[in-house]
Amino acid sequence: MIVVTGATGNVGRALVDRLLAAGQPVRALTRDPRRAALPASADVVPFRADDPDALFGGATKLFLYAQACSAPLLEAARAHGVRHVVLLSSGVIQEGADETHPIHVMHATAERQIHDSGLAWTFLRPNAFATNALQWAPQIRAGDTVRGVYAGGLSAPIHEDDIAAVAERVLLDDGHEGAVHRLTGPEAISNADQVAAIGRALGRQLTFVETDPAEAAPELFPYVPPQMLERLMQSFAATVGVPPEITGTVEKVTGAPARTFARWAHDHTADFRTP
Repeated sequence: MIVVTGATGNVGRALVDRLLAAGQPVRALTRDPRRAALPASADVVPFRADDPDALFGGATKLFLYAQACSAPLLEAARAHGVRHVVLLSSGVIQEGADETHPIHVMHATAERQIHDSGLAWTFLRPNAFATNALQWAPQIRAGDTVRGVYAGGLSAPIHEDDIAAVAERVLLDDGHEGAVHRLTGPEAISNADQVAAIGRALGRQLTFVETDPAEAAPELFPYVPPQMLERLMQSFAATVGVPPEITGTVEKVTGAPARTFARWAHDHTADFRTP
């Protein structure tokens, strides 16, 4: 049995589908199973840390995201037979990184807890997610202009199903214990060009209009805590004109090349269309 936390998230849902298609028994953990809309063949249970029997009984492997990680949870997993943890970490963890950045602190703490747990582990460290482009969906549904920050900011966004594909192989194949896999998309693309690619997938011409981060950030990122927002804007500013890291890890692990942002936009056209 493989336990998947964050089973209704972008990566977790894709991983559940992949594991079930491979004939693997899956226990999908979610805050609200009634609203999860996960496949009937998955064992969908509420994510309650106070009921480790329901979470980990009969399981040997665990896919974990950093927000759900804690030392007590890992101890309970180990006590109930889990032997290998695959953590969805972050590419911000690298040599020379700002170790005070909130995103770094959260993921580095999770990695350290897993290191100390005595469990075998594999860390997946993706950089920019292509799904970050969904932040522009409300504006694209409303018109052909997208207001955003740092039009020239460069990244190599990764398709969430490519992350899930790597996680699938790490969970099912031998030889990944103790490995750190840095994951990216296959090419650099600017924020403005991402918006243009979404427009092409929709058959529309979209325009990116750069706005002042100090004025627009609270409106564009309403769910980011204020204490993190300034650091996030600093991170975005540092990407302007700077070539991003690009790895071949997706193809090395899965045998298939990472998908382009244009492919991601095509796969997600429904998210940008008015219902």
